[in-house]
Amino acid sequence: MHNWIYLLLAIVAETVATSALKASNGFTQLWPSVITVVGYAIAFYFLALTLRTIPVGVAYAIWSGLGIVLITGVGWVVFKQTLDAPALIGIGLILAGVIVMNVFSRSAGH
Repeated sequence: MHNWIYLLLAIVAETVATSALKASNGFTQLWPSVITVVGYAIAFYFLALTLRTIPVGVAYAIWSGLGIVLITGVGWVVFKQTLDAPALIGIGLILAGVIVMNVFSRSAGH
């Protein structure tokens, strides 16, 4: 179970880091730049722990899929970025893929 917590922590850290990357304005703002570097370091550390027990393809698919959904939410709420219907459908399909992998795949290392 702890491997899934590690993966969730990696995803959250990556989302924070990517949000800070946007706010860093090309690494010209000190604190968002620091948060970016530290956030990615934390994300990759927890991803490495995750890969001890979850297959790399499964972990990366979940990492990227949930990361896309979360960062899109952050973009919408924090940065006031909007999405059209095809983009929302695409994100829904990504989320559906993550759910299918976790619920139905034996490869997910349950």
